[in-house]
Amino acid sequence: MNEFEQRQLPNATAVLVLGIISILSCCCYGIPGIILGVIALVLFKQDKNKYDLNPSLYTNYSNLNTGRILAIIGIALSVFYLIFIVGMIAVVGWDALQDPELLQERMNGW
Repeated sequence: MNEFEQRQLPNATAVLVLGIISILSCCCYGIPGIILGVIALVLFKQDKNKYDLNPSLYTNYSNLNTGRILAIIGIALSVFYLIFIVGMIAVVGWDALQDPELLQERMNGW
């Protein structure tokens, strides 16, 4: 192998996919989005360190950076959704969230 042959960063695609899935899974009570986003950021950090050692050796840094941005967005959306769910449980109650009639009754009471 030629010493100047460019390679792809090993986790760039994984970071990109995990970032996308973290955004898509933020509506599952927020927990999966946070977990996937954090995993994506850990993998980003590993590949970023490799890239910083020799930037001319790797070709897909843009995918890695895009995945990082998507992971941050996914974490933020997941945290906001988790806070929203906890707030709804605190205000309305878990039983009302499971029973539409009780939820309507409590909302009309406000």
